[in-house]
Amino acid sequence: MRPVTPLLTVDAIIELPDGNIVLVERKYPPMGWAIPGGFVDPGESLADAVRREALEETSLNTEVISIFHVYSKPWRDPRGDTVSVVYYCRADGEPVGGDDAAKAVAFSPDRLPDKMAFDHRMILHQFFEWKRTGIKPSVEE
Repeated sequence: MRPVTPLLTVDAIIELPDGNIVLVERKYPPMGWAIPGGFVDPGESLADAVRREALEETSLNTEVISIFHVYSKPWRDPRGDTVSVVYYCRADGEPVGGDDAAKAVAFSPDRLPDKMAFDHRMILHQFFEWKRTGIKPSVEE
């Protein structure tokens, strides 16, 4: 019997030239606003997966800058255990929701939406702290 392992996902923190961050409103449960992302397909690299997911959900071609952090706590996705590699990306243009995103909207870092899915509010707060101080989250996050 094959052991059950967490599913691998990627998320793209997309920063626009004005400093706003692109979020998507989810079409399917769990509902709320989220960092664009999704599951890695078999045979796909992580960088290709994050670019594909960002394009599908926001219509933006993103430049992958770096891996921001990896999140793996079992409680982070109510649908089942996932490990998410979160990338820092940049893009130009106006986001448009697509695929499983009802909407894609750019938000100011100090005006994030109230209802956010998963642990994405915490991830964004850690990202903004890193941008401000240069200190990334601990490996325990």
